[in-house]
Amino acid sequence: MNTPLVSVLMTSYNREKYIAYAIESVLASTYSHFELIITDDGSKDRTVEIARKYAQQDERVKVFLNEKNLGDYPNRNKAASYASGKYLKYVDADDYIYPRGLEILVEMMEQFPEAGWGLCSLDQYVGKPFPFMLSPSEAYLFNYKGPGLFHKAPLSSIIRRDVFEQVGGFNPIRMAGDFDMWNRLARYFPVVLMPQGIVWYREHGEQEVKYYRQFIKIYESLKIEHLRSRDLPLESSIANELMNAEKKRLMKGVLGAMIRLRPAAFKDNLVRIRQYYAR
Repeated sequence: MNTPLVSVLMTSYNREKYIAYAIESVLASTYSHFELIITDDGSKDRTVEIARKYAQQDERVKVFLNEKNLGDYPNRNKAASYASGKYLKYVDADDYIYPRGLEILVEMMEQFPEAGWGLCSLDQYVGKPFPFMLSPSEAYLFNYKGPGLFHKAPLSSIIRRDVFEQVGGFNPIRMAGDFDMWNRLARYFPVVLMPQGIVWYREHGEQEVKYYRQFIKIYESLKIEHLRSRDLPLESSIANELMNAEKKRLMKGVLGAMIRLRPAAFKDNLVRIRQYYAR
């Protein structure tokens, strides 16, 4: 009974302006059976000092300092290595979880014991109310032919710790480690879909996500890799259909770049199309 059911994982790097708000949102949770693990990645400001004050006041808060800067996804893995809960719940040092957030996530996940992970902050689905579970094949179709799923950030996820460990955690892919992770998890484990109103994602000028366009090539390469996977939970005919749909989308991008006289975009789309045909 002393082991928390949920390990809330907070990675930090120079977040002195936001981390107190993030920590307090976790501590204000109506669900109390959790631990809060903070792994700092070499902050140069007062981030660690602020986090340690909360650790002194609440034994559920634990602060760890990395010996060297690991970067985003390796630091997420580092935080998970300290966890003891059944579930891993990421709340970044500049984000927020609503007071009933943990309670709702746990309640919804526990309805589907066969599920390995869950994603929230999804727009209303016309087919059925949340929560509901998708099989691996259904998750892939929901993402690549439906409303989309694998674009969600770690803040929107809750993952069984044993499942996280089975797939080896996040791969160190800058900006796209979460997209890669959802593709890998979905190959083997059912996912629970959950609604908006559980977490809040802060937007500010210090986030790397503002450079998203620079990493589009990485996302496209990952799509190729996962849709070509031998253990893709789809029939080959459906996988080929999805690949062809991606090719058509990229071809439209090429034609659009030609019309708008954007040589850089034209070249980028051509490179991606060649990747599809080469693999």
